[in-house]
Amino acid sequence: MSSIDQQFIEYIVKSLVGNPDAVKVERTIDEKGVLLELTVDPEDLGRVIGKRGSTAQSLRSLLRALGTKNDARYNLKIVDVDRPEGERGAPAPSKSPSDDDDEDTTASPSSTSKDEAVDNSDTETVDNSSDRVKNTRKELAELDDLDI
Repeated sequence: MSSIDQQFIEYIVKSLVGNPDAVKVERTIDEKGVLLELTVDPEDLGRVIGKRGSTAQSLRSLLRALGTKNDARYNLKIVDVDRPEGERGAPAPSKSPSDDDDEDTTASPSSTSKDEAVDNSDTETVDNSSDRVKNTRKELAELDDLDI
């Protein structure tokens, strides 16, 4: 049997995501209050978090309002199922702009012969996609650290 807080978050998130069947809300009670762990399809993770965590922050604000009504303290944790269990609590490693200056892996056109030329367009697409995933994971980890 699910409680009103689980049903509340589940209803909101299911109306946001593309795969509502994958939405799961687990509820645990500890000394800090009620912890709701939200698990969604990896493709919907960005929708639940929102730009700069705005959607996740809104969900937490709604939970705070529900907590005021029910005299409870709610915490929402959005679980990233793509990352291994050991990496979930730690922020994803990010590369600072200064790191790009230190590593020059691209050869200049004058130093590369036609035989050595390689098409990196597929690699760049994969790199951009993985950077987006890393940034989303980093924002998720930062949001989990907030105590609201």
